[in-house]
Amino acid sequence: MCGIVGYIGGRESADILLGGLRRLEYRGYDSAGLAVFDGERTNVVRSVGKLVNLETELRASSLHGSLGIGHTRWATHGRPSEQNAHPHTAGPVTVVHNGIVENHLALRAALEARGHVFKSETDTEIFSHFIREKVDAGQPLEDAVRSVIRAVDGSYAVVVMSTTEPDKLVAAKNASPLVVGVGSGEMFLASDIPALLDHTREVLFLHEGEMVVLTRDGMRVTDLEGAPISRPTKHITWTPSQAEKGGFKHFMLKEIYEQPRAMADTLRGRISLEKGDVHLEDVHLDADAIARIDRIVVSACGTAWHAGLVGKRFIEEAARIPVEVDLASEFRYRDPLVDERTLFIAVSQSGETADTLAALAEAKRRGARVLSVCNVIESSIARASDDIVYTHAGPEIGVASTKAFVTQMLGLQLVALYLGRRRGTMTPDAVRARLEWLVQLPVIVERMLTDVAPVEAVARKYMHARDFLFLGRGANHPIALEGALKLKEISYIHAEGYAAGEMKHGPIALIDEQMPVVVITPLGEHYEKTASNLQETRARQGRVVAIASEGDDAIAAQSDDVLRVPVVDEPLQPFVTTIPLQLLAYYVADLKGTDVDQPRNLAKSVTVE
Repeated sequence: MCGIVGYIGGRESADILLGGLRRLEYRGYDSAGLAVFDGERTNVVRSVGKLVNLETELRASSLHGSLGIGHTRWATHGRPSEQNAHPHTAGPVTVVHNGIVENHLALRAALEARGHVFKSETDTEIFSHFIREKVDAGQPLEDAVRSVIRAVDGSYAVVVMSTTEPDKLVAAKNASPLVVGVGSGEMFLASDIPALLDHTREVLFLHEGEMVVLTRDGMRVTDLEGAPISRPTKHITWTPSQAEKGGFKHFMLKEIYEQPRAMADTLRGRISLEKGDVHLEDVHLDADAIARIDRIVVSACGTAWHAGLVGKRFIEEAARIPVEVDLASEFRYRDPLVDERTLFIAVSQSGETADTLAALAEAKRRGARVLSVCNVIESSIARASDDIVYTHAGPEIGVASTKAFVTQMLGLQLVALYLGRRRGTMTPDAVRARLEWLVQLPVIVERMLTDVAPVEAVARKYMHARDFLFLGRGANHPIALEGALKLKEISYIHAEGYAAGEMKHGPIALIDEQMPVVVITPLGEHYEKTASNLQETRARQGRVVAIASEGDDAIAAQSDDVLRVPVVDEPLQPFVTTIPLQLLAYYVADLKGTDVDQPRNLAKSVTVE
């Protein structure tokens, strides 16, 4: 769960690598480092903490050279320290690595028995020593990397340079993302696209078990046996500004405001009001294949799991197929009831989430068809899927997911309508009615974002609370879970989300005059029941913040504070009720002075177990 960059070309590499790391700092920020070959030796500069500390070190070091690698780390093996920071060097060999070497203890013991002396606690240092051993024995760098990779169990994206062959970079990938950027007389490597966009839009995504050798003039891709692989590059349409703050104080706030655009992009080209139907360009399920499905399993982690809970309601309503929503980290460690009549839906922003990838592999092994909902094109999850719904949210840099979440819900809504039409459980008129609401959502959300002062005022009022409770019913229960998650992720305030009907089964014991209780209570089927929970909170001196529909005048008399949301088609309420909760979390965190974009102990893409 770290960020990797690499460069070979004709320019000074240090600034290029540092710029790439700035774009990847969301992937890990407990330490960082660069290694640059100056024509005679490889110079390494590393620091603990955020990237600004490395920048300070570099001003005093003055690295020069046109070949280099860099890394920003989120610790797995070994505490955050300068000694454990990457890159790691052994003799002529220098390495950066993302992932986990599962057999590192056995490999380390064997290397130590042969006289190697380790300087860090990391599993990554095994690569540098092991490859050095092969290079010292006369193996070419590419062959040395290949033979070491075969001995390693686990996940990795690894990039290697050596003073013995200073005209190349060698990299390999298994279950951790790695992207090659193609320039003119120069080549790039990175863990994610934003690190490349200042320099190139032509990229190649490495697949599982592939290696690449980069020189100034191009690349050569092979499998682990050395067989050549030929695949065209992809042209990326994201602009560099999409990965910059664009005048906003934080990436998270920018991404909240980008949600109308992201929703419109996710819908674009996929709906037909005339036919009352949905077109999903990368979904190939026909009516016969859908008729064979008798069960759907949605698997995801964190915020994506909350999107899956909302998607369950969409799919069961539209397609009348039973849906189970599983935490991927739990799915992979049980004996799931999945077979060839199961549709497995994987939901992931990055498309690289380790637990979700493992759950997907297990579902495929048992015969399930796999459909993924993800944001990153050509990601590992997308490539492993039979069918794909890309969310087109664009790069999401803030660790706390916002626009990815609403577009995941939107993607699952489109899947639900697609299945419903082909199963005959929704008529064209019924689909058309839902689509008419969906096309309005970007404008509705954009209007909501024109006046956020009431949310900021509530945040200021409750920013010193030690605990929050979030309550919701129906499709708003997952939104309560998501609201609580957002708040604790970035403000470090303890928060819990509950189904409102469960309040009297335990959480009510927590309520007192110090406890803000956010009650999601828009007009609709669950209004009266949820309003009764609100009254029960008031009776125990809880501080009620109601998320209520515009025009609901009665709610103000029962609440300490009211945040209004537009009236929409009831099944689509999660798209509007989530907006004030995202903003509430953001403003509380900002007022408290926490690191909104890079909260402690978290990283954007959980690519290790």
